[in-house]
Amino acid sequence: MTASTLPVIHAFDTQARTVLQVAERLYGMDPEWVVFFREVLGIDGVVRRTFRDPEELARFECSPQYARIREMLDTLRTRQQSRPIERESQRVVTVRMPRSLHETLKNEAGLLQVSVNTLCISKLMKLLDERERQDLAAERVRGAAGIDQD
Repeated sequence: MTASTLPVIHAFDTQARTVLQVAERLYGMDPEWVVFFREVLGIDGVVRRTFRDPEELARFECSPQYARIREMLDTLRTRQQSRPIERESQRVVTVRMPRSLHETLKNEAGLLQVSVNTLCISKLMKLLDERERQDLAAERVRGAAGIDQD
């Protein structure tokens, strides 16, 4: 680590702490989980507005601050499963699947004591999160190799 990299590391740490502070303030208002997700982790959320560079975003997603934000999101989702709340407008997606897959999902949801809908949303969010990390990693590899991305 050189003296010239210290300001960059300090700036990243400051940004990560600031993002966490924003998330903690919103979390303290006990918002609906989807509002928290949208405002903090969504496409136009504070995380993506702060960490625009894919490498910085990937680095943030490995930070303790990001882990704490995910814990807050999980807590809000768990807390809100048991109480009626005003919701963001909902959209319905019909998915055709084999009966065996539906039965498997129903069984897993029953074991977790959640609805099939909640289970599917959780699995979809996890898949999107994993895909996003893979895309960011691929972008870093292409960028390091000097491959034009257009």
